[in-house]
Amino acid sequence: MEARIRSLESELHRRDDVEANHGSKARVANTRAGGGKGALEASAPDQTVAPLPVPPGKRQPGSPLNLAPAPGYMGAKETAALEAPAPANEDLFGVAPSPVPGLKIGAYGELRFGGLQNPAANGQWQTGFDAARVVLLPTYQFNDNIIFNSEIEFEHAGTGFDADDKLHGTAEIEQAFVDFRISPYFNIRAPGIDLVPVDWLNLYHEPTNFYSVMRPELDNGLIPSTWKAPAASIWGQIVEGLKYQFQISQALEDFGGDFSLRTGANGVPLFPLGYAPGIDGIDALKFSQAPLGDFRQLSNYLGYTFRLSYQPTFLPGFDGGSSVYFTPSTTPRGAYSDTGILLGRSSLTILETDFRYRVPNTGLEFRGEFADVVFGNPANLRANNDTDPTDNVGKSMFGGSAEVAYHLPLNPFLGPVLGSNWEAVPFYRYTYQNLQTGGFAGTGLNLPTGSGQMQFHDVGIAVYPTPELVLKLGYTKALNSAPGGAQSDSVLGGAGFFF
Repeated sequence: MEARIRSLESELHRRDDVEANHGSKARVANTRAGGGKGALEASAPDQTVAPLPVPPGKRQPGSPLNLAPAPGYMGAKETAALEAPAPANEDLFGVAPSPVPGLKIGAYGELRFGGLQNPAANGQWQTGFDAARVVLLPTYQFNDNIIFNSEIEFEHAGTGFDADDKLHGTAEIEQAFVDFRISPYFNIRAPGIDLVPVDWLNLYHEPTNFYSVMRPELDNGLIPSTWKAPAASIWGQIVEGLKYQFQISQALEDFGGDFSLRTGANGVPLFPLGYAPGIDGIDALKFSQAPLGDFRQLSNYLGYTFRLSYQPTFLPGFDGGSSVYFTPSTTPRGAYSDTGILLGRSSLTILETDFRYRVPNTGLEFRGEFADVVFGNPANLRANNDTDPTDNVGKSMFGGSAEVAYHLPLNPFLGPVLGSNWEAVPFYRYTYQNLQTGGFAGTGLNLPTGSGQMQFHDVGIAVYPTPELVLKLGYTKALNSAPGGAQSDSVLGGAGFFF
């Protein structure tokens, strides 16, 4: 964190010197995104601009060195977004003059390698490599109060249409919206593509923000991270250390089939073709996100999310948040059971809370999270009305995790040789989730295998040569109640970056 602060301050001082020679001066003062008292101050000789707030759900390195926000520091993307327009010939990517003043581009990504068990091969260990994602973060500042943010992601090495490419990934827009910054207490995010503000890691999912090679298990189903949706919101500060965001978004859909299976009437495939559920007792909400393009959403229902983020001044080093999400129905148009009966509405509510606590003046850190998904009428869920008797859904799903980590400075050993402030973070995380609770109802058979009742033990180490770069090594032990167990352990290494 300290190295990043010095780097940013050096850059700002350099710009101050350049602009001072032309009779003007710009200064940026801010804290981490979504917390603290952010402000942009740009001044001419006799002119002052009012401070601007920092929005929730925006990019921040979230340095492993110190979870408590450091005064005068904010994330790379926010710095780019809130700086005054760059002087002429300011570099873009460091190789050419920036074609547009006010345009900035950041990036993050992660690469994974190692061995894991394949449940489809009776638990056989298989080795491999995954270029999991490379993401570009273009940001443009129209003026001091109107800022465009976007995120363009290439997953699993991208897409290819000929055999020699050997690609099977995606290229997608993960965020695209405009913020209108009015005051520290009330601001507007115009309709666009945005992250649903449920779960801290869904909002801040850069690989430098978590220590395991893979994202924590709760973010792979109960929270369908990266959870993004067509949305609009308001956000701001209530009091110091307490911020809010209220978002209206397209609702989740109980439809997990391929995009091409949607009918021209924007409904599910006609009976008796059948279709996969978007919500089930094995993958939870993993396949339930609504599409982002071409007016192909399967219902007119909306989702409503309210999140509070808190960093109490009386507890230094603590950062937490609580969210509630509700939609009146996840049932798509034309939904039916395996017997052809039309399915009615089924509401969905998510209650989630999370925290991170770095004990002051020590290397000790604690993290925790709990999520509960409640269904208003599970009898109308497709998983309870399909031909698969093992994926049924009860009245709720829930899960929780607890993590402990310790930050060890390596600079005395590696700093003189490799430079920068190296840090090692050994960690252990325990996760439990139950996706097949009681209360099954519907036309389908009910033969739950126990595969939705999972336990995970994650242990490993994350090494940070700088706060923007992390090298990871970890082991995951997966357990469930299914015959033969989960058969999905893994030993993985990885590299992640965010700048």
